[in-house]
Amino acid sequence: MAKNTVVQKILSNHIVSGNAVAGEPVAIRIDQTLTQDATGTMAYLELEAMGIDKVKTELSVSYVDHNMMQNGPENRNDHLYLQSVAAAKGVIFSRPGNGICHQVHLERFGVPGKTLLGSDSHTPTNGGIGMMAIGAGGLDVALAMAGQPFRMAYPKIIGVKLTGRLSPWVAAKDIILKMLEILTTKGNVGCMVEYFGPGVKTLTVPQRATITNMGAELGVTCSIFPSDEMTKEFLEKQGRGESWVELKADDDAEYDKLVEIDLSALKPLAACPSSPDNIRSIAELAGIPVGQVIIGSCTNSSYRDLSIVAAMLRGRKISPDVTLAIAPGSRQVLEMLARNGSLADIISAGARILESGCGPCIGQGQSPANDTVTLRTFNRNFPGRTGTKGDQAYLVSPEVAAAAALTGKITDPATLGFPYPDVRDADKFLIDDSMMITPPCCGRSVEIIRKKTIGSPPVNQALPDTINGTVVIKVGDKTSTDDIMPAGVHLKHRSNIPEYAKVVFERFNEEGKPTFAQRAMAVRDAGGHGVIVGRDSYGQGSSREHAAICPMYLGIKALIAMAVERIHAANLVNFGIVPFTFADKADYDKIEQGDSIVIEGLREKLAKKETPICAVLKKKDGSQAEIKLNYHLSDEDIRIILAGGRLNVK
Repeated sequence: MAKNTVVQKILSNHIVSGNAVAGEPVAIRIDQTLTQDATGTMAYLELEAMGIDKVKTELSVSYVDHNMMQNGPENRNDHLYLQSVAAAKGVIFSRPGNGICHQVHLERFGVPGKTLLGSDSHTPTNGGIGMMAIGAGGLDVALAMAGQPFRMAYPKIIGVKLTGRLSPWVAAKDIILKMLEILTTKGNVGCMVEYFGPGVKTLTVPQRATITNMGAELGVTCSIFPSDEMTKEFLEKQGRGESWVELKADDDAEYDKLVEIDLSALKPLAACPSSPDNIRSIAELAGIPVGQVIIGSCTNSSYRDLSIVAAMLRGRKISPDVTLAIAPGSRQVLEMLARNGSLADIISAGARILESGCGPCIGQGQSPANDTVTLRTFNRNFPGRTGTKGDQAYLVSPEVAAAAALTGKITDPATLGFPYPDVRDADKFLIDDSMMITPPCCGRSVEIIRKKTIGSPPVNQALPDTINGTVVIKVGDKTSTDDIMPAGVHLKHRSNIPEYAKVVFERFNEEGKPTFAQRAMAVRDAGGHGVIVGRDSYGQGSSREHAAICPMYLGIKALIAMAVERIHAANLVNFGIVPFTFADKADYDKIEQGDSIVIEGLREKLAKKETPICAVLKKKDGSQAEIKLNYHLSDEDIRIILAGGRLNVK
């Protein structure tokens, strides 16, 4: 009899086509979806373009948590569209201020054993309750809401055996930072992570959610914990005990790779600038001056996290050299802290209270000063993500963050001179869903509000038979979707593709020279095709499909890289851009910006699944060379690319 993992059990109940063999394409049924406003606006525009009257999922929720700053009308225009289209299409709408999608969904909607597809890369947060929660591009989520299965590669499963128990001042954040030290951010595409072992039962659901949330930085499809008595207790406290089912791996279940972590041996860690896998111990970093501390985001803003911070700050004042900001993950958490006095302790210590939203995690406010260290309990510290060029952002636990706020420097909290706070999870969570708007039973009569800043999904043309390509840009390793499509002040233009496309690769633009957008449009308008060249882990980070939509609008037809991250590769396919990989990595060094790459007979070669595909590199000096390109595309991927994108497929 087969010994199955939790991942295998959930997949066996949801596969609608394909073979359960690692690397083989499968399609799975999606039970729930979530969107957030930065990606959701385009997702619902795409859903409308499909002509869908009402979503087909068991549950779909539209959250507003990213673009809450309303400098100009664009963000509020999007909120009004999202609220009205949710009512029209049968989607629950979570109003601005209700909280971050991942935390609120964990609190109010997540169900063990179900599948969740979200248009945000940190959707795997809900793996903390035994849910298979996967981040994807907005179009894939729109397709799921339309009743279509989600296409993916059947995963390899990385088993993580946890033993022991966390020591005082060591947090769940340190577990996932240790995982990033072991596995790094590269080489884990096509995998899922499953936690098991005796150490699991010592971790609460919010602690597990911290680990599964930041598992996105590993590059895996999702991370998952078993559903056990701890899960049951959490759901009962949320008034949702009926949603609980037990879900655990069979004894002696086999994993494709095994990692073992002794929780008792862990020490406080930090991800140093500027990558989540640049891990060092707090003991090594102790004494570095800190100018800013921010506690919150979907990774570390649970009731327990902020209660520990409040206890550490109680009766104390933050360093005069530090600004401290707190962003509760949900309105539930914020109100509970306010009612029990913890919020007063935080405010009295000198903290600034931010909205229950993503805010500074995506570069929306609270950018640090130049040449200043900022400690954040967030999940990403990519270069410039804070909104400050050359930033020095460290990712740490709430305990380490609070210690730095008190001392003005990176400090091992165990050296503060007072005992670890005796903080437990709430006996019962405050339940108030009044900021959730339930859609009417029939939404056809609902008027969808479209202000003038709401655009339409751009239309692509079918893939040409010959790509007469020009290398518009060449980038290095770990180019993130933040690098491709900056957020921050530009994110308000996400519903206006021509406007948003102006800032593609903005961080790479040089003063006094044509921008990436200008170069790409010049190639496009001359009848040519744009090509992007990258190295390893191209497209890591956020699920934002605009990192594919806007380059497509600018005439990009192909990407060539050493490796492309899962969500971004899927987004490229969905919008008709071919994601190639180098057959010989040495060819990367032969290419320069401005060179030409010609691929003849591409449609026929893809249709016949010819590999590798030969291309001609024409150098600016007139010389030529042959380069060979691989691709990892299913039959359905090829069909979509040939049509010029998923919206062109009938």
